[in-house]
Amino acid sequence: MKADRELVIIGAGGAGLAAAQYAARANLSPLLLEELASGGQALVIDNLENYPGFPEPIPGTELARLFEEQAVRFGTELKLSGVQTVSRRNGLFVVGTDDGELTCLAVILATGARHRTLDVPGEKQFAGRGVSYCATCDGPFFKGKPMLVVGGGDAACDESAFLAHLSDRVLLVHRRDRLRAQKALAERTLRNPNIQVRFNTELREIRGGAKVEEVALLDNRTGRTSTEKTSAVFVFVGSTPQTRVVEGLGVKLDEGGYILTDQRMQTSVPGLFAVGDVRATPFRQLVVAASEGAIAAHCASQYIDELKGDTYR
Repeated sequence: MKADRELVIIGAGGAGLAAAQYAARANLSPLLLEELASGGQALVIDNLENYPGFPEPIPGTELARLFEEQAVRFGTELKLSGVQTVSRRNGLFVVGTDDGELTCLAVILATGARHRTLDVPGEKQFAGRGVSYCATCDGPFFKGKPMLVVGGGDAACDESAFLAHLSDRVLLVHRRDRLRAQKALAERTLRNPNIQVRFNTELREIRGGAKVEEVALLDNRTGRTSTEKTSAVFVFVGSTPQTRVVEGLGVKLDEGGYILTDQRMQTSVPGLFAVGDVRATPFRQLVVAASEGAIAAHCASQYIDELKGDTYR
């Protein structure tokens, strides 16, 4: 049975786009499938200042555009289509998309991770009416107004910095006694005059009428609850890896649900590679994701050569 494609890449974030570029340069004519828009997590970064080769901060949207432009220029076919399943049939991978099934010799999974919710009263009710998970998407709607950010990691600090350009009343609450973001990022957040950081504080309820008006906060040291007026609540409390499409393949996962791979980015299923935020890794950064994408494309090319009997001796 002849495959429709040699390589299919699922997800056009930094990892998927880097994989696509390297796969295209290896003459694999990769098909890159993306459900929404290219860029992944880079799209929600206001200014990216730690990507090698860019001494001046660059908007995440612009870097994502450059990634895509480069991948397409080398021969990647980018198609906007959701993927529901990846299975095996007659020695080939079968990718079930919004536009039907297609077969391929190898798959690179770069589906990323999705934000976690707090599951507090009012969160679901006010989603899209003051509750958001993307500061760059929704922050401008609340320019000059009080805003609350929940979280203590890199994402919470990055998004708070973006919101601090829009308002001098940004309150960042974190349930622990210190930020868990990278040291430089945490220090910059604490120094920002437009950001007030409140530790040992948990969001317990979001209230309002037609839109968000106030929140109930718990001081977990004293047990006291207080209210805070705010126009928006931005939630950044971690992510859930998007592994649903490969559930039927029996791929090995770690305790957090992230996909385990070897140093070649290959999963427990030969020919299936995983890169970026969906993969178990000690450090989730765009530069790491891009590197993983390059490794996966190179190793997928070798895997395909072996299947075709074209390996070098």
